[in-house]
Amino acid sequence: MSDNMNEVLQKFIKYIQNEKMYSEYTILNYQKDILEFEKWLIEESFGTLLKPSYNSGRYYTAFLNEHYNKPRSVARKLSSLRSFYRFCTREGYCEINPFSEVSSPKLDKTLPKFLYVEEIEILFDSIDTNTILGIRDYALLEFMYGTGVRVSELCNIKENDVDYINKQIIVLGKGNKERYLPLHELIIDSLKEYISYARRELQVKNKKEISDNLFLNNHGGPLTPRGVRDILTRLVQKASENYKIGPHMIRHTFATHLLNNGADLITVQELLGHSNLSTTQIYTHISNEQLR
Repeated sequence: MSDNMNEVLQKFIKYIQNEKMYSEYTILNYQKDILEFEKWLIEESFGTLLKPSYNSGRYYTAFLNEHYNKPRSVARKLSSLRSFYRFCTREGYCEINPFSEVSSPKLDKTLPKFLYVEEIEILFDSIDTNTILGIRDYALLEFMYGTGVRVSELCNIKENDVDYINKQIIVLGKGNKERYLPLHELIIDSLKEYISYARRELQVKNKKEISDNLFLNNHGGPLTPRGVRDILTRLVQKASENYKIGPHMIRHTFATHLLNNGADLITVQELLGHSNLSTTQIYTHISNEQLR
């Protein structure tokens, strides 16, 4: 990759990181998809990353459909490249978007996985709140389950963002859109215990700097999305359960339990920070399944 192309790629990564607020995991996948396309362009003589031939998108889509069995994988790669070239053409780094007229494969609608009430209670019960990390993990799980925030949003929350008087917190979501989320008494209680004791102990471990992030890792630094995933994985292991769990599953659980307990769809949309109601409507299918 030339210095110019590398510079453009880094600018795109900063864009989706700072403005789109994409998670670390999503950013790595975007970068991987773009580099794979660049390699294909050179090998097949379809130009370069910033000067692709007009038909390169159509031929690359055919290549992906031939080599990947899962339509969801193809759709994700095309989405990454579409987004990259929209950025490049808008900023003047590239003249054409070779994927602008390429259609993604149709996907089977799969219902998001969620935890039942009994399963989330087992996770809470598995946490040893007599330890510093246990107090943190309990507050973390309580916060995620009680607010439904994205993991990228969670890791960017500062200690001062919590408004104890009005029992709410301000969250910076995708596209730099701010939203206020109400905090239940259980969340507030667990946060107060974590901040007054465990968080202070974790801060001492960081000899380099004092982080203002709400949730810290065991070295006193800001907790990362990967760190959150590791914590959830360990909780499942402690609970002796055999399912896989991630931050987004807790978010799905939050939304599903709200709807099952009578919340309306518009409210859930606002709490989740969805720009389109159609994105939130997937949870009505889960509730209908449970109703049956």
